Amino acid sequence: MNAAPDRAPKPCTSPAEADAPLQDRASFPHVREIPTRWMDNDTYGHVNNVVYYSYFDTVANAFLIEKGGLDIQADPVIGLVVETKCTYRKPLTFPDIVAAGLRVRRMGRSSVTYEIGLFRGDDTEPAAFGYFVHVYVDRESRRPVPVPEKLRRALEPILAT
Repeated sequence: MNAAPDRAPKPCTSPAEADAPLQDRASFPHVREIPTRWMDNDTYGHVNNVVYYSYFDTVANAFLIEKGGLDIQADPVIGLVVETKCTYRKPLTFPDIVAAGLRVRRMGRSSVTYEIGLFRGDDTEPAAFGYFVHVYVDRESRRPVPVPEKLRRALEPILAT
């Protein structure tokens, strides 16, 4: 068996880690309050890690529906999540109100990278910070297509500079 040559690991360059100084509440141009639920807590007394991802989905998809006119049942183009990451910094617990901050890190031809900060109440530092990437595809063929213009127009104001 051949061993792989020794290599130093590459520094992480994910969107979430590349811009660590911008992770305060003020750097998110769109915020949605999400109440925690009793069932969000796990046996350890804090919101379970998988629930954080549901908060990510909630803030991004509500924005796309409300601001971008996305019709999740009928639009011919849909966004598929192809990459995601969350860094947990402080626990959230029921009955916290989560302020989910949303911004767009990058908008390509057929993909959008969203960054999300989850803040407990009025905290200015996130309890969690993460990102996910949507690749927009034709609903039927699942082949990549350009980001729909109505979504692009809605996302431009929350594009991080």
